[in-house]
Amino acid sequence: MIGWFVTTSITSSLVYLPPAWRSPWRSGQAIRVSSEPSAIYTAQYIESPLLLDGRLSDPRWKSAAKSPRFVDMATGDPAPFNTQAAVLWDETNLYVGFWVEEPFPTAQLTERDSLIFKENDVEVFIDGGDAYYEFEINARNTVYEVFFIWRDAYRRGSRFDTAEFDVIERDALTFGGNFDRTEEHFWRGTHPRGARWAFLDWDFPGLESRVYVDGVLNDKSQISRGWTAELVFPWAGMKDLANGRSLPPTDGDIWNLFFGRFQKIPIGESEVQAAWCWTPHGVYDTHMPDKFTPIRFSR
Repeated sequence: MIGWFVTTSITSSLVYLPPAWRSPWRSGQAIRVSSEPSAIYTAQYIESPLLLDGRLSDPRWKSAAKSPRFVDMATGDPAPFNTQAAVLWDETNLYVGFWVEEPFPTAQLTERDSLIFKENDVEVFIDGGDAYYEFEINARNTVYEVFFIWRDAYRRGSRFDTAEFDVIERDALTFGGNFDRTEEHFWRGTHPRGARWAFLDWDFPGLESRVYVDGVLNDKSQISRGWTAELVFPWAGMKDLANGRSLPPTDGDIWNLFFGRFQKIPIGESEVQAAWCWTPHGVYDTHMPDKFTPIRFSR
């Protein structure tokens, strides 16, 4: 198989599937899968920055605890293709790695901030209390980002009343979650906090990424192993997500993050989009910070 790399130097993410990783079905043996998420995941501290190469080959990824196999976002049932994630951190950065099983890796969108969720992707959300950040990436290393501020927290004189988050100048939009355009929940969505301001032009300062496809992209004549992503989020870019917490975190601090995957699955002449994640939400809505996975930062 051909290894296929994509990197970005300004704002980027890293995807890699290590050679040692294999689909659990390749041996022909049955496996036992648990859909129970870990209550709290402990992110290991590392003394120096990771060496980014698009393959998650830095030895410290091997010692990082991997998440359980991703499950269906609504039901909690095991997903048909394996997805796992891991988290590391140091004084400067938060690191997230994804291992993605995909026999036919597919990614078409190449323009930054395209609606990546319309095709296959992996996603990270970072909860900041009165705000949260959304990140998506496909196997071409195309990035989509949005910064959300809950409208009930956006007030004159608040910490968000700044030029950076001027809703007029920044052309912010209102967003009520994944169901804000259904009749019963029109405009406000289903979350008790209601709508958010969405800043579509916000870019995470210093973001880095790499993508590696272990196989062939956009070619269904060959079976691939999948792809991986390695993401770097500098702590310096999280001042509006810290919500009173230390940057970088202190030992024992807990942040809530979402780790997800959207995957189009062909069925006959139609196609469905599956939603899988580390911690199930009970409904197909990614925008539920109260359902995110708790990450404890440990030294």
